[in-house]
Amino acid sequence: MSTITIASLLFVLLTTTSAAIKTVPSDIAALKAIKSAINPKTIPSFTCLYSWDFTSDPCSPPHVTHFLCGLSCSGNRVTQLTLDPAGYKGTLSPLVSKLTELITIDLSENQFSGPIPSSIFFLPNLETLILGSNSFSGSIPPAITNLKKIQALDMSHNSLSGPLPKSLTPLTELTRLDLSFNKFTGSIPHLPKNLLELAIKANSLSGYLQKQSFSESGQLEVVELSQNSLTGAIPGWFFLKPSLQQVNFANNAFTGLEVPKPINSNLIALDIGYNKLTGYVPVNFTTYPMLASLTLSHNKLRGRIPWEYSKKSTLTRLFLDGNYLIGLPPKDFFTGKTSLSGSLGDNCLKMCPVSSELCLKSQKPLSICQQAYRGKLKPKS
Repeated sequence: MSTITIASLLFVLLTTTSAAIKTVPSDIAALKAIKSAINPKTIPSFTCLYSWDFTSDPCSPPHVTHFLCGLSCSGNRVTQLTLDPAGYKGTLSPLVSKLTELITIDLSENQFSGPIPSSIFFLPNLETLILGSNSFSGSIPPAITNLKKIQALDMSHNSLSGPLPKSLTPLTELTRLDLSFNKFTGSIPHLPKNLLELAIKANSLSGYLQKQSFSESGQLEVVELSQNSLTGAIPGWFFLKPSLQQVNFANNAFTGLEVPKPINSNLIALDIGYNKLTGYVPVNFTTYPMLASLTLSHNKLRGRIPWEYSKKSTLTRLFLDGNYLIGLPPKDFFTGKTSLSGSLGDNCLKMCPVSSELCLKSQKPLSICQQAYRGKLKPKS
């Protein structure tokens, strides 16, 4: 067969395929609405949205000059809306809900503002919704629980506010939830059963850690709740969740800490610094077989550092600075037998060697320590 004939057949095949793929009108209307809701002055020539020229069909290949990026199709339906981080300014059109075959929406690292349209929560096939690092405002409506197939949900770094929905348990496929750096108030919602990663850092959540919030989430591996206003005691049942690996409760208002001996724990890193914890450094943390990093800095802990910490081979980072710990620190911290890093400074310890990185921060003045212990301490030697 001649080269000309082969070329002719390929051309016919391409044009036939192109003609067969015709994006459904409702999807085209939705794409037009999405683009028109964005300030054209924020659509530079090098961006995905600039290439959206509706003289060409969005789903018909080849994409040589139009619809170069920003969306993907399966057949004649749009399945992914993934805009580039180009600083687009505008709102998200409610007509996005017409893209009923969407699996992924990613509008992150732009400047979308206004409320998240409620219609987006009725997309029946949506698995990934990433709206992080924008300027969305308003609240999250209860309709969010309609996203039955959602697996990853990221609304972090926006200006969202109000209480979170009371329960997210209907989101049975959700494995990753990030609502950090917003203005959410109220308590932690009831979490879904398959959640692996929870991040609601830097909001205004308050109240206690309620058992019912975590009762169904037996697979949690990462919990990031720092920089909120959570209070009360951190209950022992929380540490008994066997899948937990990383937990950050820093910068809250927790006042107590219950640490049971583990039954089957994968906990690797725990940060409860900058709270209002009282009592003693819990010795039971040394029984967590995989614990490598522990931060209890800047609380109101008293008493001695349990010697068991110096014998725990998995522990490589220990931050106990900014408390009211007394006595001699375990000598094995300074023998060079371990690779422990961290800080024991800003306490009331005796003979913490300044040659050690652990003791670089100086100890509290005796007057402050005497006041904390009502004058019962002997002068440091």
